[in-house]
Amino acid sequence: MYLAQFITIAIVFFLAVVSPGPDFAVVTKNSLLYSRKVGVYTAIGVALGIMVHVTYSMLGVALIISKSILLFNIIKYIGAGYLIYLGYQALKSKPSTVSKIETSEIKKKELGIFQAIQNGFLTNALNPKATLFFLALFTQVISPATPKVIELLYGVEMTLICGIWFSIVAVLFSNSIMKAKISKVKHHIERVTGVVLIALGIKVALSSQK
Repeated sequence: MYLAQFITIAIVFFLAVVSPGPDFAVVTKNSLLYSRKVGVYTAIGVALGIMVHVTYSMLGVALIISKSILLFNIIKYIGAGYLIYLGYQALKSKPSTVSKIETSEIKKKELGIFQAIQNGFLTNALNPKATLFFLALFTQVISPATPKVIELLYGVEMTLICGIWFSIVAVLFSNSIMKAKISKVKHHIERVTGVVLIALGIKVALSSQK
């Protein structure tokens, strides 16, 4: 009896996920500048962030947040600050120089698994727009009479969709041919990504609950 809801949620959520935003920017940046592994772990972090939104939506906290200007603003400014921080870090990128220790330098600069997951997780979990999206989803699409077990399965469904989509993004943008073509302008790409992240952070900071 919940098949229609499963399908509706899958379609609505997929359309939301593929829309360019902070998640896409972070996964793309880490995939282009580091490696496929880092990109995929960043995608996993984004997917784990989805479960945070699902959990508090099931508990009714999303409604409280949406009604409280203070709580909404706290989440909003923390999320905006994190995006601006990531953007600032990217802006500090400098042209790489070819040397005998180039390989070791690349390895040294490679993001660790935890840091990659953290990048994706915090970017998604601290996005106030995601809070409003899940509030709308759990109030407009999912019936109040839906058992919590089914709601949890919806959450698993959305987490898988998110993880798979951004893993595909990571694979595409970490392609060796693409990376070879951008190697000489890597620092320029990182700086552009930094500007995009800062712009997204400012946009989040200026967003409202409406």
